[in-house]
Formats: sequence, structure tokens, C-alpha cells
Amino acid sequence: MSSSSSSSSSSSSSSSSSSLLSPLQLPMKPIPGDCGHTFFGPFRDRLAYFYHEGRDKFFENRIQKHKSTIIKTNMPPGPLIASCPRVVCLLDAVSFPVLFDTSKVEKRDVLDGTFLPSLAYTGGHRVCAYLDPSEPKHTSLKSFILSTLSARHHKFIPLFQTGLSELFNELEAQISSKKEAYFNTLSDTMSFNYVFRLFCDKSPSETRIGFKGPKLVDKWLLFQLAPLGSLGLLPNLLCYFEDILLRTFTFPFFLVKSDYKKLYDVFYEFGSSVLDEAESKFGIERDEACHNLVFLAGFNAYGGMKVLFPGLIKWVALAGQKVHKKLADEIRTTVEVEGGVTLSALNKMVLTKSVVYEYLRIDPPVPFQYGKAKVDFVIQSHDAAFEIKKGEMIFGYQPFATKDPKVFENPEEFVGDRFVGEGEKLLKYVYWSNGRETEETRAGNKHCAGKDLVVLLCRVMVVELFLRYETFEVESGTFMFAPSVTFKSLTKVSSP
Repeated sequence: MSSSSSSSSSSSSSSSSSSLLSPLQLPMKPIPGDCGHTFFGPFRDRLAYFYHEGRDKFFENRIQKHKSTIIKTNMPPGPLIASCPRVVCLLDAVSFPVLFDTSKVEKRDVLDGTFLPSLAYTGGHRVCAYLDPSEPKHTSLKSFILSTLSARHHKFIPLFQTGLSELFNELEAQISSKKEAYFNTLSDTMSFNYVFRLFCDKSPSETRIGFKGPKLVDKWLLFQLAPLGSLGLLPNLLCYFEDILLRTFTFPFFLVKSDYKKLYDVFYEFGSSVLDEAESKFGIERDEACHNLVFLAGFNAYGGMKVLFPGLIKWVALAGQKVHKKLADEIRTTVEVEGGVTLSALNKMVLTKSVVYEYLRIDPPVPFQYGKAKVDFVIQSHDAAFEIKKGEMIFGYQPFATKDPKVFENPEEFVGDRFVGEGEKLLKYVYWSNGRETEETRAGNKHCAGKDLVVLLCRVMVVELFLRYETFEVESGTFMFAPSVTFKSLTKVSSP
């Protein structure tokens, strides 16, 4: 991207959330789009979104139709679950950051979009993820979460290395016996064990839930998020049946009540040091703190890792053997010089860092962001300005923002060294964490509390992979909310 293009993008980005008048004097236009009938419009749009067009094509077709990257449409699930599915949709890098500006948008109860799952799934509490920063409990709950993570920073790398070693051993064993290995199941087990050990200082296998942790959380997550998912059926009679099943009524909590109680009880018992701090330091009642801990560990951390790690493996595999060779050379040289996989060593691996950021850019693990307008304001795309009215729901589809061709050259291509050298300046357009990659998470914003930990773990996974293997091949697809990855081969590092 030329320097003039970069300057223009930066100027547009800052102006989109700073004033009502455009310094570039972009033309004011009405927001285009057709939401249709109150009931039939959302039904039409969700069939197109899930079955007839698919997610990316759904947005791409409407950009082409309306000649605009800011449009009006309906988002799932629609009636009867969501009474108001109409949204203003942001599909470029310039307009998207307004969703981070909590002076303009409210983040109350918008984690899952236009509907809120029953609070029975969280013990009757609105956990931190559901709160707007203006709400009194938000600061104390997020401060508690940040403090909990900070107190365990020394465990991040060694604990993850232990889990990765177990995972790689099992991958090798399965490939040896079955000629392939399904990564997702192994990754889920490793992820849950890591999260539980991090917060509870004990392996879940030593508790009453044994090896059932991932299945317990999976069921709890599925019943909350089912209205937003699909099995990927082709447009036929089965897809209509699936749509009615998943998006007519929410699944009742009693179906997973006993599973959730098992999770709650085990975190209450073995996460006692975390809960003690919540009570003594932050004044949070123990029951509410425990429900927040389960949500943090199960939804935010483990639920995020279910998507994060398969996606990382998929894209690193697709990068090809030339990139694998460059990564292996950088990683092994740096580890030898630094004497191990330390934070200092990781910070010196510029290509490894860039590869992780490129994955988070091209395929962000959480592709959606929502916010409700607190006030009337004007928002800008690259070429026009639009008025947002107070109370309107704003939706951002992040993959289109972080693959904006007016910001990124060859945006659909995975470029491993995109963020090396001068490319680091583009990190402000990487939005995966509900904020810019260049900005810090704080108790007073909605930036992901585990932002730095996510990036760190992705880097450690890449490092450990290429300390152990020269290259690898996978087959990938999609199932529900996550990439589906199967290892077909692993080429181990030759003995010296």
C-alpha cells in the first residue's frame, strides 16, 4: 500500500469517531438497505445468510447492490427470539472502530448480538461480558479479571508448553496408527486443561469432572449460541427444519442445569484463591465472582480457544513450506541464542509475531461486534458519511473491516511477513480483540481482557510446532462456529 493511501486511511479512521462534521467533507447519504417486513424480512435474510448465499457472500452481495460498505440489514436470529433484528452494518476499516467508542455506543447485553441468552446460564447474573463500562459493576469485575490474569502471568508459557507436548504426542500417535489425526478434539482437551490448571492450580482429571470438562462446557455453550449457528446444510428441506429448530425459541436452561452445576461446583471448590481475592480486594460476592469465573474460563477462554487454535493451524498450514522453513529458521536460531522459549525470545521473533497477527487479521476468531447508539452521530466510510440515530443497533462484520482493500494490499492473501518492519504500522487496523491491536485493555473499556495472553499463546504454539516439526499438512473445513482441522502428515525435525 502506498504511503498516500496509508495516510488517507489513517485520517479517515480517526475522523470517523471524533466529530460530527467530516474534515474531508464527504457527501452525506441516507444509509442504504432493505430490511423488509418486520417478520418476513428477517426470515428472508437469515435464510440467505445461512443457506442460500453464505456468510461472506451475504455481505459482499449487499455491498455490490447498494454500492456502500455501510448498509441496513437484518441479523440472525430474528423473531421470535430477537424482537428487533435490524442493524446498521459496518463493512470497512474506517467505520468499524466506532464500535470501540463507548461514548457513542452502548455495549450493554450485546455480546451475542440482537438477543441475550437466559441469565439462568450464568446463575442469574449479568456477567462482565454483558455489561457496559458505564455500569457500576463493570469496573470491579473487569479489574478482578485483569488482576487474576496478572497474578498468573508466570504460568502462561510453561503451563502451555506442557499441554502442547501432550497434544503433539497424541497427534503423532494417531497419525502413526490411523494415518490422520483430528485436531479439534485434542485441542479442546488441551485448552480446557490449560484454563483449569491456570485458574485452579489442579488438573481437571483430579476432580469430580474428570475428563468430561470439554463436553460439559461444549453443551453449555451450544445451548446459548445455537440461534447463531448452522451445520452448513445446503438449501433444501433440511435447512428449513434446522432454521426452525435453532431460531424459533431459545433452548431452555434446564437441559444443561446439571452440567453447569458440575462446572460451577468444581470452580467454586478449586478456584478458592481466585474467589477469595474477588471478595477481599474487589468487594464482589463469592457466588457472583464464581459465575464470572466460570464464564471467563468456559465462554471467553476455552470457548475462544475452540476457534482460535484450529484457525491458527489451518492458516499456518496454508502458508506453505517456504514460510514453514523461514519460521523454523527464525525460531530455532532465536531459541538457541536466548537459551529457551522465553518472553524475551518470543519478542525477537518478528516473523512469528507477524504470522500470528496476520492470522488474527485474515480470520478473526470472533467475527462480530455489536453496539447500540447512545446518541445521534455521523459515521464515515471511505467515500461517504451517514447519520446514525440514537437507539439504532450497529453491527460490524470484522473480516470485511480487516480485509479492507483500501487499507491492506492483497487482503484475501495470507502474507506471513505483512506486519514486519514498516508493516507494523498496519496493526492499528487489526481489530480482533474488540479494539485496536495497538491499544491496551483497561478496566474502563471493552477491550478483551485476555488480549495479550491470546497473542502470546498463539506465538508459543507456532514456536513449539516448528521446534518439533519441519512442516505439516492438514485438511480443513468448517463446523458450526469453528474451523475443522485434520492433520494428514507431520515431518519431524531430523536428528543432528
